[in-house]
Amino acid sequence: MKKILVICPFPENEVPGQRLKYEQYFDSWREAGFEITVKPFVSEKFMKIIYKPGNFHLKFIYTIIGYLKRFILFFSLNKYDVVYSFLWVTPFGPPIFEYFVCKFSRKLIYDIDDLVFLKHSSSANKFISFLKGKSKPILLMKKANHVITCTPFLDEFVKQYNKKTTDISSTVDTENRYIPINTYKNNHQIIIGWSGSHSTSKYLYLLKDVLVKLSKIVDYKLIVMGDPNFYIEGVNIEAIKWEEKIEIQTLQKFDIGLYPLPFEDWVLGKSGLKAIQYMALGIPTLATEVGTINRIIQNSKNGFLIPENNSEIWLGQLVNLINNFELRKEIGLSGRNTIVDSFSLKANESTYLNILND
Repeated sequence: MKKILVICPFPENEVPGQRLKYEQYFDSWREAGFEITVKPFVSEKFMKIIYKPGNFHLKFIYTIIGYLKRFILFFSLNKYDVVYSFLWVTPFGPPIFEYFVCKFSRKLIYDIDDLVFLKHSSSANKFISFLKGKSKPILLMKKANHVITCTPFLDEFVKQYNKKTTDISSTVDTENRYIPINTYKNNHQIIIGWSGSHSTSKYLYLLKDVLVKLSKIVDYKLIVMGDPNFYIEGVNIEAIKWEEKIEIQTLQKFDIGLYPLPFEDWVLGKSGLKAIQYMALGIPTLATEVGTINRIIQNSKNGFLIPENNSEIWLGQLVNLINNFELRKEIGLSGRNTIVDSFSLKANESTYLNILND
């Protein structure tokens, strides 16, 4: 069996960026004859506190442990046929650890699904954002035998350093996991939903005024998954933390999915994962018209694009969808077909295997 070492930031099944990018292909890789070893930087214990404010001493200790594990890992790199590195090898400082991964790996695949070189950071750890530089991903881009990206913008950026790239969007399993159950009826309180994390819920606040006005027009509930502290006065909100075991069944409750985004460079590296998840479940989706979303949603055909985050258009489209269950069904089913055809596990499985075999 060919041996693959996956070097990644977080443990398996913990973050959507990893689960819905490469982790869900592990079974097909194993079936194709690959033996997979996963080495995250962040331990499961570290994962429990990393995005919570405070705990600086524990975060420091777990970070040092992560660096020690990376150092030990270097002595076994050459026993793997392929090293598959996702985002970064270590989080801070110059690209010293990345250099050794590039030097001692037989073959290196670098997977980047975000503009991590823009020094973006979580609100719980802003004090360390200045320690993050763009040199780490740039070095990996230059030295990798192949680079996997997730948006046209990111792919073009990487091509400055390496011509061997493949643009693969985040994908979902539409055959076994993302199964639509929506009846598209108006015989219940309409559920508008959003899924993300505590660090991205700030984008949902872009719709604060829209959601307040909407609550005065129609009866609806807003489900927010990923930030249990989300709150807007005057809006009926059910805010819950994200858990993998309830993720899909929570999404299946949505009648309408929201995907608001700001107009900033960071967004250009986003693959439109939220929209892909909603649409895979047949949920009519409204998204800000920015970045990569145009290759997923065709306005008024399989979803709705909101130009410049126009609040009147947001409000008008939401009212229209809530009142018109037939429109929700038409848009929802069309969106589902789009994901099955282009953004599903089955549609992209062979692309990953071709890269690994090559």
